[in-house]
This record gives sequence, C-alpha cells and structure tokens, in this order.
Amino acid sequence: MRRGEKVVTTRFRIGTRKSTMALAQTEEIARRLVAAVPGIDVEIVKFETTGDADQTSKLLPHGGKGGAFVAQIREAVVAGQLHAAMHSLKDMPGNEDTPGLVIGATLSRDPPGDVLVLRPGASFDALTRARGKGFKIGTNAVRRAAYARRLFPDIEVIHFRGAADTRVRKLDNGELQRLPDGGAVGPADALIMARSGLERVGLASRIAYEFPVSDMLPAVGQGIVAVECASHDWESRRILGAIDDVAAHRSADAEREVLWVLNGHCNSPIAGYSSIDGASMTLTASVLDESGGQFIEASRSGPADRPRELGRAVGLELLAKGAAELIERSRPK
Repeated sequence: MRRGEKVVTTRFRIGTRKSTMALAQTEEIARRLVAAVPGIDVEIVKFETTGDADQTSKLLPHGGKGGAFVAQIREAVVAGQLHAAMHSLKDMPGNEDTPGLVIGATLSRDPPGDVLVLRPGASFDALTRARGKGFKIGTNAVRRAAYARRLFPDIEVIHFRGAADTRVRKLDNGELQRLPDGGAVGPADALIMARSGLERVGLASRIAYEFPVSDMLPAVGQGIVAVECASHDWESRRILGAIDDVAAHRSADAEREVLWVLNGHCNSPIAGYSSIDGASMTLTASVLDESGGQFIEASRSGPADRPRELGRAVGLELLAKGAAELIERSRPK
C-alpha cells in the first residue's frame, strides 16, 4: 500500500461452532486474516449445531458429522449470511458434492495423529498387557473404534460424545455417557482423541500415548482447518487465498479424493493420510470393518502438484482389493 493511500475497511463474517476448539481454530483464522489483508474486520458468528446441542445420540441420525456439525453453517454461507465457514476438515463429508461451495483456504496442518488419554490411575502398560481386557475405551468415531479393536482385541469400546475438553472432564470424573434410549455406558478408562484437538484446548499434557500413523491411520483431513466460501464469491476467495497453505490444501485434495472414489459414508471406518517431501507426495489409505478384523490398505507416491490423481489411484486400488464390500457392510440398513 502506498503512503497516504486510504485503507478501506472490509467486513468479513466467519461462521463457526460454539465449542472451545472450534472457537480457537476460528480465532486463529481471524488473526491470520488481519495480518495478511489490510483493512479487514473479521466478525466471528457462533452457531450451536445439532451435534453440539445433542451430546447423547450417535451422529448417524443427524446425517453423520456433516449433518451434525457442518450443514447449518454451510446453509448460512449459501444464503449469503456469512462470507465463510470454519470446519475441521475431517468433519466435512467427502463422498458428496457441495454445489455452490468451495474450500477457499486451509491452514497449515496440525499434528494429524491420534492419542490415548487415560483416567487418573490407569496405566498404558496394563492396557497393553491385558490386550484391553477389563478396559473401556470411549470414542464416537467408527474408525478409531475399529483400530482400537484391532490393536487391543479384548477391549470394550463404548459410545462417548462431547467436545474435547468435555470428554476429558467426563473421563476424569468417572461420568457415565447417556444413551438416546435413556440408558448409559461407562465410565470410561481411556479415550482415543486427536492430538491436534487436545492441543487446541490446552490439554496436551494429558496425552499418555501417541499412536504411530502405521498403527492407527488418521481420519481423512485430520489436523487440517478448512475455510469454506461460496464458489461464486470471488472477493472472499481472494481474501482467503492470502492465508491458504498450499501443502495442506494439496493433502486435503488427495485424501478427500479417496473418499469420493470409495463413496464412503459416515459409518465407514475409512482412514487416509498424505505426506509431502519436496515435489513428491505419499498417500496411504485404509478401509476396515467395524470389528477391526478385516483390513485393506493401499499406499502410493506421486507428484505433489497432482494430488487428486494420486487420491484417485489409491482409492481405485482399495476398490480393487475389496473395499466396496467392507463399506457396504457398514452402511446403515
């Protein structure tokens, strides 16, 4: 900007969930926009999504994570009430088209892995020695549940809901998880959670063990914050382009292409993770059955600037190995 040139204030409204983690992610977007775009005034608009309001039910009746955490905010963008919406990329359905919307920016990727959080007094050594017998692990993710059963064959996996900080509080207090039918399960002995989520809410010190990616492949897009806007809104796309991380965006494109090819659904234990080394990208993806007993994996490398082609190749390899049957078996009847 030249000296003496007047800065025109640009109002930019971003929608987000009310959870502690979602607000922390959105505030980071706002900070980066203010630093990168002269004159921008970012307003954060908070939504209580159906998934936040209902902390009891499984997500499937709400249309999976997409229906529970994404749909309402997306509708506000389409209606022109917001310039953009913040999402955790792993919550965005990848097997369906979203007419009129586009990912305008992704932030640099946070650590993508899953970790174990233990209740006070519990021991990871005891968990592994017992192969999980006598332990209740809480999660709402079918992928984490499948991997947990694969790693600890005698574990009991229980339905466990709530924002990251809420889940840890329930674990520490020995609270039961209420169920839609009026019953309850628990208390949990441990939780499997995303490392990035715990770090966002200041609870990284509670990590008792970090699962290697080779043992528990992350969810597609885990650790990536995405900012979605209207595809025809070129001004918002220009603004968001100022904070877009190219490497994270390429990883998002590659991993989500796998979901598209597989036509997975919210009850499918599907995982995928890509890493970039210079001009090369390596993508690994897997499909499991819900018990963790059946496991199909594919891994390929290719040019980092052609992520969708790599994702398509990995997805097709998984289909050739029988992934469609596992996905169909887990489809809600």
